[in-house]
Amino acid sequence: MSVGHSFRRDSGHRTLAEIQPVSVRNAATVQPQVEPLGVSRKPNEPVAIDDPPASTRRRYDSPLRRQRTDETRRRIVAGGAELAHSLPSGDWRGLTFRAVGERAGVSERTVHRHFATERELRAAVLQRLVEEAGVSLDRLGLGDFAGVAARVFAYLSSFAVSPAPKEPAFVALDHHRRNALLDAVAHAAPAWPDARCRMAAAVLDAFWNVATYERLVAGWGLDTPEVGQAITWAIGLIERAIREDRGP
Repeated sequence: MSVGHSFRRDSGHRTLAEIQPVSVRNAATVQPQVEPLGVSRKPNEPVAIDDPPASTRRRYDSPLRRQRTDETRRRIVAGGAELAHSLPSGDWRGLTFRAVGERAGVSERTVHRHFATERELRAAVLQRLVEEAGVSLDRLGLGDFAGVAARVFAYLSSFAVSPAPKEPAFVALDHHRRNALLDAVAHAAPAWPDARCRMAAAVLDAFWNVATYERLVAGWGLDTPEVGQAITWAIGLIERAIREDRGP
């Protein structure tokens, strides 16, 4: 049988695909791999047909990631609260992103990611301090105020105290004012021990303090006559209690 005759007989029973070389048939059946958007591969790097898209390989909103984010935030707030204890009460100029980050053991950039402004950071720190103090203002009754105030002052003892003024003129005036109050209380309650006289005089001292006036005006919106009326009323109650031997 001739070669030509053999080829004609085979061609009647085999398709064109069957008589193509193996390499040609494979190239026709393998589909080209399309890279996911945003994913690049190095030259000659093997392509895995089963590779999932990058978005399915790593979930940025996973529970573990959220847990770590919450832990970092709590760590920052705790560091801010610790720093606040070392600052004079009410003076938070030193409570900055950088200082809080150093205290919490994180970078300043990390603090920025959790708090857009220092105001937000300080609000979170203040809320943490309120929780630490264990003070609740919900449904506060007048009869509860004394106990709440006592707890507040007990908690404030854990903070740094603002240094006393060093200006000689202020020091001399403060000394003279305290002695005058002590003498007035001792004269009205001669049987009281020194410790009780000192407590009563210290409370009276708060009523002619500049900070008290500023709080009543700026914080409560009282005008000067109202401030005088309110303070006179409160001092009158204390004076009556001293004269009636009802001391602290």
